[in-house]
Amino acid sequence: MWTKPWNMKEGFLIGGGLIFAGLMLELSVGPVVWEAFAWPANGIVLTGFFVMLTAMVYLRKKVYAFQWMSTYQAAIPAMVYAVALTIIMGLTRQQVNGTWLNNMLSFWPFVLVYVYIAVILGVVTLKRIISLTSHHSPLTSNIAFLLNHLGLFIALTTATLGNADMQRVKMITTIGEPEWRALTQEGVVKEMPIAIELKRFIMDTYDDGSPKRFASEIQILTKTGKNIETTVDVNKPYEVDGWKIYQYGYDTQMGAQSQISILELVSDPWLPLVYTGIYMMLAGAVCMFVIGGRKRA
Repeated sequence: MWTKPWNMKEGFLIGGGLIFAGLMLELSVGPVVWEAFAWPANGIVLTGFFVMLTAMVYLRKKVYAFQWMSTYQAAIPAMVYAVALTIIMGLTRQQVNGTWLNNMLSFWPFVLVYVYIAVILGVVTLKRIISLTSHHSPLTSNIAFLLNHLGLFIALTTATLGNADMQRVKMITTIGEPEWRALTQEGVVKEMPIAIELKRFIMDTYDDGSPKRFASEIQILTKTGKNIETTVDVNKPYEVDGWKIYQYGYDTQMGAQSQISILELVSDPWLPLVYTGIYMMLAGAVCMFVIGGRKRA
């Protein structure tokens, strides 16, 4: 073991070492504090990450570990660990203030394994890009590979680092009273850049009286001078100034006569980059289908 060339045994040992290191970090410093990576810290980290990946690719001929990271012997064990941890996350209840397996997005072993996958993706993608530019390989034969790998890399890194800038708050609006304040997930009152006034609460019911549909007619005032009247329905949010406004709840005791409406406001400035990565992967899948069809023809 650890004799060149490395194989999947070394890959599983490295992954296991990351999980062990993550457990030690979890015990010593606690869970990952994503708030510490809020802008501009996450931008600096992302820039440094790119610089590190570039250095690894250019030094791969001198450092065997960097060269090995672009092989399937490194990728497959990393994916096995990632899938196992993701399954555990799906089987356990996730809570914002949960610990260990109940808050996997802040669980050090989970984070380190996904960072390792991002490193492997970055090295493989940069290596292929450099190969294209240096050997003048045809782009058509590599476009599906680049779209899939680069798209996954963009989605993974921006979703992870962008998590620090995502805001999710709840606002209790009352008929005839503009509300500027909202409540964070930690229970902290936060002044918002937009005010919302409830004009009318709408509820349709089934024959047995259970709610069929509920929505809110609202007026939105922004600090930029916008004055908007719209209706927010369940699963049909309204977006203004980077905030998506969702219908969340109401006074269940009053039912259709509710004088309040609970709205959820979400801001995720990195989401367009995540979507870009997803669309690239979809485009890569289409390219693979088209190229495969041409080869069979």
